[in-house]
Amino acid sequence: MATKLNPYLNFDGNCEAAFNHYKKVFGGEFSGQGVMRFGDIPTEMPPLPDEHKNRVMHVSLPIGSELLMGSDIMPGFGNGPFKIGDNTYVSIHPDSREEADRLFKELSEGGEIEMPMEDQFWGDYFGSFRDRFGISWMVNFSTEYNL
Repeated sequence: MATKLNPYLNFDGNCEAAFNHYKKVFGGEFSGQGVMRFGDIPTEMPPLPDEHKNRVMHVSLPIGSELLMGSDIMPGFGNGPFKIGDNTYVSIHPDSREEADRLFKELSEGGEIEMPMEDQFWGDYFGSFRDRFGISWMVNFSTEYNL
């Protein structure tokens, strides 16, 4: 059985907006129960402040044969202050240069480009950026990887 890597992304209250954008870019539908919210937690759990009940507890989006998952952090529940970036990238390996360009353009819209899509010294077509939701992405087209 092969092990799959499923990136899990944390947000500070804008997980739903981010995943709706990703769904628009990649297509498809959220899997499982769709967007689960902290307000849906059974009543035996500690009560939540009203302003946190609409935060996303879990969402997942199938992309090809992989799964992108995410949630909002819950302030005060043992996690430290939210820090955008945290040195995590989602690496995408599209099937063509054209698809690499499309994904890069759409996902980076409103974000900050780190490296534009260009042929790199290691032989791949590569670019990286942080999207408008603070998530870092790498887009890498490799003829060797896609053979």
